[in-house]
Amino acid sequence: MNVLVLNSGSSSLKFQVIATDTDRIRRNAELRLLRGEVEEFGGAAKVTFQRKDGPRQTQTASLPDISAALDFVIRWVTSDNSELPGVCGPEDVHAVGHRVVHGGERFTESVVVSDEVLKGIEACTQLAPLHNPDNIQGILAVRKILGKKVPQVAVFDTAFHHSIPEYAYAYAIPFDLYERHGIRRYGFHGTSHRFVAERYRSLRDLTPEKTDVITLHLGNGCSIAAIEQGRSVDTSMGMTPLEGLVMGTRSGDLDPAVVSVIAERERLSAMDVEALLNKKSGLLGVSGLTNDMRQLQAAAKNGNQRAQLAIEMFCYRGRKYVGAYLAAMGGAGGIVFTGGIGENSPEIRAQICAGMEWAGIDLDAEKNRTTVGIEGLISSDSSKLTVYAIPTDEELLIARDTVRCVLGETHSSRGV
Repeated sequence: MNVLVLNSGSSSLKFQVIATDTDRIRRNAELRLLRGEVEEFGGAAKVTFQRKDGPRQTQTASLPDISAALDFVIRWVTSDNSELPGVCGPEDVHAVGHRVVHGGERFTESVVVSDEVLKGIEACTQLAPLHNPDNIQGILAVRKILGKKVPQVAVFDTAFHHSIPEYAYAYAIPFDLYERHGIRRYGFHGTSHRFVAERYRSLRDLTPEKTDVITLHLGNGCSIAAIEQGRSVDTSMGMTPLEGLVMGTRSGDLDPAVVSVIAERERLSAMDVEALLNKKSGLLGVSGLTNDMRQLQAAAKNGNQRAQLAIEMFCYRGRKYVGAYLAAMGGAGGIVFTGGIGENSPEIRAQICAGMEWAGIDLDAEKNRTTVGIEGLISSDSSKLTVYAIPTDEELLIARDTVRCVLGETHSSRGV
């Protein structure tokens, strides 16, 4: 089955074509026929793509917005111009899988998109006004170009975290605000946390019930999840992706009263303050330089104290959450680092884990140093907790869920 995976956002569109079926899933033997991304909407957009085992290529196209980008990608993938093996026309795309950011309390697993499901996704737009509308556009674009007969599957960022218990997802505010407005912790990055947790389980040859692991997704957006018996029991992001760890441009945890203080003293609206906390804070806000961890590390080595402070805050917050989740879970079997920073920065991994020997965490310096952008065990032989770096693959998980849903197979939040 050829699955087109679409991950549409406000500023970029990622896409892949993956050949998979139940047998390939069991053997971990999917074929990635194409991967690509559209960036810089609004004019001459940059389209980067790579066919199976081929070189990365770049072209430009006039794409004013996400709708135009979706139309371009779907038509190009299903045309002869794409030169994809096994894809000669629209009939060779057998299903489409979409990353959908917010499923609210209604969607607790991936589902085949129907008119009713589409309405449910639209109803969740108030919870993710910057993301769900783009996800909906992707679904509608596929219907327009490929027709309703091509099955589409929605894979929700929030679904993996539906198993978090009420005492962990509820906020200590008047309970009727939760009942009337759905104000609670939902969590995000669920496809990433679920993928690396399943990969960790496979590497350790564990059953879901024996899978107790803490996963750290560290990139421009960052979150951490406590996974007990294969299920998410807590996560750092909350009702929105703003809560939790220090991120590229997001503040993460802070005193809620800070919002009104900033609003009053800077004469900003609540929405302006929220935008400041989302887009001008985090590593960027503290350093005053950049949200790119690589550039911050270079600046810190050259003596930039604010860059150094931003890195220290980033690592301290991560270490504090790891300790908190170890306490909440009563211990764990392992820790997994993933995401752009988690996969590629041995220094950040080492700094987060520093001083945690009391918890049984001990990295092997050489293994950690040489594990960059690849999967690997980075803890020492004497470490009580196994620590891994595992590259995430959200698109592959979306493709797998698409196959399972189209074939009517059930899957659990603890994996298959």
